[in-house]
Amino acid sequence: MIDLKTFEVWFITGSQNLYGEETLRQVAEHSKHIAEGLNSAGQMPVRVVYKPVVKSTEEIYQTLQEANVAPNCIGIITWMHTFSPAKMWIRGLNILQKPMLHLHTQYNRDIPWSSIDMDFMNLNQSAHGDREFGFMVSRLRKNRKVVVGHWQDTEVLGQIDAWARAAAGWYDWQGAKFARFGDNMRFVAVTDGDKVEAETKFGFSVNTYGIGDLVAVIDSITEAEVTALTDLYEATYTMDASLAKGGEGYSSVYEAAKIELGLKKFLEDGGFKGFSDTFEDLHGMVQLPGIASQRLMEAGYGFAGEGDWKTAALVRAFKVMGSGLAGGNAFMEDYTYHFDPSNELVLGSHMLEIDSSLANGKPSLEVHPLGIGGKADPARLVFNVAGGNALNASLIDMGNRFRLLINEVEAVEPQNDLPNLPVARVLWKPLPDMKTGCAAWIYAGGAHHTAYSQNLTAEHLQDFADMAGIEFLRIGKDTNIAQFRNELRWNEVAYR
Repeated sequence: MIDLKTFEVWFITGSQNLYGEETLRQVAEHSKHIAEGLNSAGQMPVRVVYKPVVKSTEEIYQTLQEANVAPNCIGIITWMHTFSPAKMWIRGLNILQKPMLHLHTQYNRDIPWSSIDMDFMNLNQSAHGDREFGFMVSRLRKNRKVVVGHWQDTEVLGQIDAWARAAAGWYDWQGAKFARFGDNMRFVAVTDGDKVEAETKFGFSVNTYGIGDLVAVIDSITEAEVTALTDLYEATYTMDASLAKGGEGYSSVYEAAKIELGLKKFLEDGGFKGFSDTFEDLHGMVQLPGIASQRLMEAGYGFAGEGDWKTAALVRAFKVMGSGLAGGNAFMEDYTYHFDPSNELVLGSHMLEIDSSLANGKPSLEVHPLGIGGKADPARLVFNVAGGNALNASLIDMGNRFRLLINEVEAVEPQNDLPNLPVARVLWKPLPDMKTGCAAWIYAGGAHHTAYSQNLTAEHLQDFADMAGIEFLRIGKDTNIAQFRNELRWNEVAYR
């Protein structure tokens, strides 16, 4: 699991020297208490670090400059306890490169009706101090999240949690490296894109490595290492006796384990956070990586098939954002439909590579023929995915911009056995309904590959898209096709 507690967000309070030492002392005390309260609330996935109150142009600039280069700082939370004249913030905001959350709160929850006086009013001015700050952020066209309410309110804490998780995913992308083994599946459009623009916009790099380079690493894995991993397979998964050591199918499991160890070593040695491969380019490999891709995703790597580097990067971001939450995040594909008018469903799956963190129960390790790729029968984990709220997301290159599209879905428990479909699979109902959800997805240019999440929400991904400065579209329970198509038209103008 990725440890989000290694990350920190800075809590920065604005004021000014007008109010005198006693007022500023109270401002600092209140700010420390709020930072400590956020840390101890139990909902904060990262550490909140109190920073001294900023009271001048110079202090603001220095603090935000330090935030930019602090290695573990993934974002800042700002709050104006008193009135902080916003011209003081211009230089600092102009250089700020980390995500920002504006917390519109105040130290006290209630007005002290019987004792309130002008001293109290001078100290507790967030109601208009935050408006002054908010104007300048809007004037400078800076993306940020605004959260309104008392800092101990559960809803407020949940909104800050969502933003912090999005900031962790965004931070993880900066300088990240993703490996492509082979190119895109031939002639496929939506899985391709502008890698130069992606690195410029998102901060991660994507480069291609020859299958021969990977095969050389796979061939360097020792028999003892492979045997140890196949022993782990036997202890972890349900397996037919023919696939266990000494069985007639063990060689397929052995080769799959060898591929997993080679892939893992290649990724670790190169400092990669994810990868893609394609069944059309497997020269020198015995089988297409099935269980290897599944288990490496479960370990935290991003992955997508057929050279789809955008989805591999998105899966990795989902892994970071969802770390520590119940449920999993995985590569997914809308595969086929059930058009029963009383129970319309999507069957999501892929040839082999659905992340085993989604498994509802103990997966079964199986070996079956694969009709494409022209290689030996690959080993894979077969399982069903649990029902519940989930979403699919697609990162799309629209030519002049990137678009992040999500569809909220309701996953359902399988009602039928699938004895002849030896792959991991999930069934879901697109919201608001099958026809609207699928039509909206197609109008928006959504890909057939997605990142599937059981623990992230539209709020996480809206925050993430805002940090990236890209278009965000949500298909959910309130989606209306006419309105959605108008939103697409308006966005074409807004992003031109």
